[in-house]
Amino acid sequence: MAVVASAPGKVLMTGGYLVLERPNAGIVLSTNARFYAIVKPLYEEIKPESWAWGWADVKLTSPQMARETMYKLSLKNLKLQSVSSSESRNPFVEHAVEYAIAAAHATFDNDKKDILQKLLLKGLDITILGCNEFYSYRNQIEMRGLPLTPQSLASLPPFTSITFNAEDSIGENRKPEVAKTGLGSSAAMTTAVVASLLHYIGVVNLSSFSEDQSHGRKDDRDLDMVHVIAQTAHCISQGKVGSGFDVSSAVYGSQRYVRFSPEVLSSAQNAGMATPLTEVIDDVLKAKWDHERTKFSLPPLMTLLLGEPGSGGSSTPSMVGAVKKWQKSDPQNSLETWRKLSEGNSALEMHLNTLCKLAERNYNVYECVINYCSLLPAEKWLERANEPSQAEIVRELLGARDAMLGIRYYMRKMGEAAGIPIEPESQTHLLDTTMNMEGVLLAGVPGAGGFDAVFAVTLGASSENVTKTWSSLNVLAMLVTEDPRGVSLEVNDPRAKEITAAVSSIQLL
Repeated sequence: MAVVASAPGKVLMTGGYLVLERPNAGIVLSTNARFYAIVKPLYEEIKPESWAWGWADVKLTSPQMARETMYKLSLKNLKLQSVSSSESRNPFVEHAVEYAIAAAHATFDNDKKDILQKLLLKGLDITILGCNEFYSYRNQIEMRGLPLTPQSLASLPPFTSITFNAEDSIGENRKPEVAKTGLGSSAAMTTAVVASLLHYIGVVNLSSFSEDQSHGRKDDRDLDMVHVIAQTAHCISQGKVGSGFDVSSAVYGSQRYVRFSPEVLSSAQNAGMATPLTEVIDDVLKAKWDHERTKFSLPPLMTLLLGEPGSGGSSTPSMVGAVKKWQKSDPQNSLETWRKLSEGNSALEMHLNTLCKLAERNYNVYECVINYCSLLPAEKWLERANEPSQAEIVRELLGARDAMLGIRYYMRKMGEAAGIPIEPESQTHLLDTTMNMEGVLLAGVPGAGGFDAVFAVTLGASSENVTKTWSSLNVLAMLVTEDPRGVSLEVNDPRAKEITAAVSSIQLL
């Protein structure tokens, strides 16, 4: 029986750089772009030679990259050994597999371990698939002579093959990098693999976290297990302990996030080759995970848009390094800038939360205000507020805009001081143009900034006009929206679902 789990990509709306240090918070939105992992037995029966030698076969397939890698998993030390020397290895998936199985050994009694052994001896057949939104297909669209519109992106087949950028290749042995859109593909992929494998081997039961799950369930213990294992696998694969907001949103969905103390992963980081993997994972599971997450999503009738300007990518690690260098060289000014940024982030969060409450209190008034604001530039919103209840909503909308403008100002100031393009001039021009359009509430650079992407939050039905304007400015609006769900157990192979949807739409035409 195959297990299919998915995990979303993310957009860090506020908290760029600050979220790296406790107790600063970031607002991270999970998206409709999802990574899928399909786990099933490799063989129908246990292979006698696997039993004799104590090895299990593991096959990892990435159809989009036309890659298939075979491994042997030692049932003694739970380590994977690649037997496909010519293939490029995937450390994220390798660590996800090893740590998930180690988690089973760390938590199972002897009877369950016997069942696990028999399951593993049938081998593991793992397939990973990422939605098109994780990767940049801008070049392919331009080469086909298609307009830079979401409709052109939608014309691509689901899970399109990923072409490698040969010009990025350095040296004969290094695989060229895939152009990505900054949605956190490695975190979503790692989380999906961990979730599907933990469910498959019986460590967790994610049946209640299916597509129709209600967000904010009371009992998240199974998700907590997925989170710890995915966070550990992702950090060790990267070779550093990041803030973890991307994995947290992949597991739990949209949220306000404060990072965990890096020390929780010290046992995994410092483990020598001789340390049994079960011991390492046992320590990690028992560590005091002190991250904080609070449920968060955009208020009703607001749409997240993401645009790809096509002006070249940015290296997040080198930009983070430059900011840290500036903090050391100018502690007084850097502290003041971070304090102002933190205040701006808190203000934006407060205004958006208040708007959610106002929508709950009187949805009809809220809907009316959003709809008329969607047709007007921001400076005319208050003119149309005829009643105090309408004016209250507009004031919160304008407060959110002002907070975003302040965040952008101090992000630019930090970039200038650190000598890096957090909000480059080309992005500033694009964001100012976007903010001045009818029905646009917010616009900014997500995460660490740079040239990768821009985001906007629009009111009502105004997103279509933004998309058209972006297209005229050579910016490709992506097929990305907010989806507050985290990890989800899927009913079917996503390829079957996409094919069915495509056939249905053709029949309707």
